[in-house]
Amino acid sequence: MITLGGRIPFHPVYDYSYDGIMRAYEDSLHRLGLDRIDILLAHDIGTFQHGVENKRHFRCLETGGYKAMDELRKNGNVQAIGLGVNENEICLDALGIGNWDVFLLAGRYTLLEKTPLDLLFPACQSTGTSIIYGGPFNSSILVGRDMWNYVSAPRHLVKKVNELSRVAKNYKIPLPAAAVQFPLFNPVITSVIPDPRTKIELNQILEWFQIKIPSEFWEELKAKNLLDQRAYIS
Repeated sequence: MITLGGRIPFHPVYDYSYDGIMRAYEDSLHRLGLDRIDILLAHDIGTFQHGVENKRHFRCLETGGYKAMDELRKNGNVQAIGLGVNENEICLDALGIGNWDVFLLAGRYTLLEKTPLDLLFPACQSTGTSIIYGGPFNSSILVGRDMWNYVSAPRHLVKKVNELSRVAKNYKIPLPAAAVQFPLFNPVITSVIPDPRTKIELNQILEWFQIKIPSEFWEELKAKNLLDQRAYIS
């Protein structure tokens, strides 16, 4: 056995072409030890990940990658196709090139952010595209740490978290419980992925999910403009 220290010495290559998607699909089956999967997602496309290079990547998806994913869906190899991303814009762009079943969207619809309410969620409702929501804790700032979007949280968000925490404390509610339950009020969101790292964190999240939160809590957040007036709270 040869043991390598540090990171595995692989260089990631992003390939959203027809052949790239097909290779990724086959490789995924091998790694998982399965002969089929339910949902196939193209991950990390968008300017958040690729910057100016995203125009080239999106063109590959438009001209080849989507065709591969749609073909796998039509042939019954997968039941649903979509994207796994961190931004609204790329989902809106994708709706213009094909018929998507679901988007795994992380970090954009939380107690701190509501940007999908402007365009993305209405567009998804009109096309029948559902949302799997990831990152309800906004990279941990909503569970008491100082990270947001994978970097140190800006001062204005720290201030808002403190204001949210004061209201939650008055109702004897852990703020993370409100954070993990909030996204599921929106009808376009079908499930939430809180991303626990350990069994202890998983059990804690399950406890938060079971906590009963009174409607008055959500109404007070709206009254204090800590929650977008358009946000679903029941």
